[in-house]
Amino acid sequence: MDSTWTIKQIQSYIESSEWTDEIKIVLQNDKRKGVQKLIQYYDKQAKLKQELNQQFITMSRFERENWESGKQFIAGVDEVGRGPLAGPVVAAAVVLPADFYLLGIDDSKKLTKQTRERYYHYITENALAYQTGIIEPVEIDQLNIYQATKKAMKMALEKLPLNIDHALIDAMELENLPFTTDSIIKGDQKSISIAAASIIAKVTRDRMMVQYHEQYPHFHFEKNSGYGTKDHLEAINRFGITDIHRKSFLKNII
Repeated sequence: MDSTWTIKQIQSYIESSEWTDEIKIVLQNDKRKGVQKLIQYYDKQAKLKQELNQQFITMSRFERENWESGKQFIAGVDEVGRGPLAGPVVAAAVVLPADFYLLGIDDSKKLTKQTRERYYHYITENALAYQTGIIEPVEIDQLNIYQATKKAMKMALEKLPLNIDHALIDAMELENLPFTTDSIIKGDQKSISIAAASIIAKVTRDRMMVQYHEQYPHFHFEKNSGYGTKDHLEAINRFGITDIHRKSFLKNII
């Protein structure tokens, strides 16, 4: 690089290589405002990447401890859909390889829809195994949501095609499993495996609710995912409930 390069050429060079201190030193001698803005931008990106890398290392602690103790297949387990008035509760179990690396992985609720979809594809392509457990509204009404959630989690674990050595579970205690477990409060923010499971569960359930929207368009399930939004409650008052509503959740509404 030299002063004869256009700003676009400099940016293309950085994008095709890597932002380094050496490149920064060279560019600092270029007083063009556009070049100085590039320095600020790539410095900011480098700092963000460093922070995300540290976050990933911190969130890998539970997995590393179990791998280092000789356990090979560690399953992360999480669920979505405990609170909605309609639709299933969905749990996911995910087993990641020891070399898994995804900067920015986090609790699915903290991610945008586009990011969740992108991470979903990366996780499903790179996981050693993943499965979901789905409990429909009728069974939720029969069991109660707490027991239905536990059943969905166990179902996801039991469907995994691997001999699991240990499970990291978001908040819940699961009994009578043939392997050791850890129940981790806010586990989707503390474990990459649980975070991956939360993304799989969230994307799976959101896709199901989009399909339900096509069947019951008045309720706008593609937007509210079955939660008790104002529009959803108005639709219930106007059209009544559907086959996917949880009657046990609606006792004070209908």
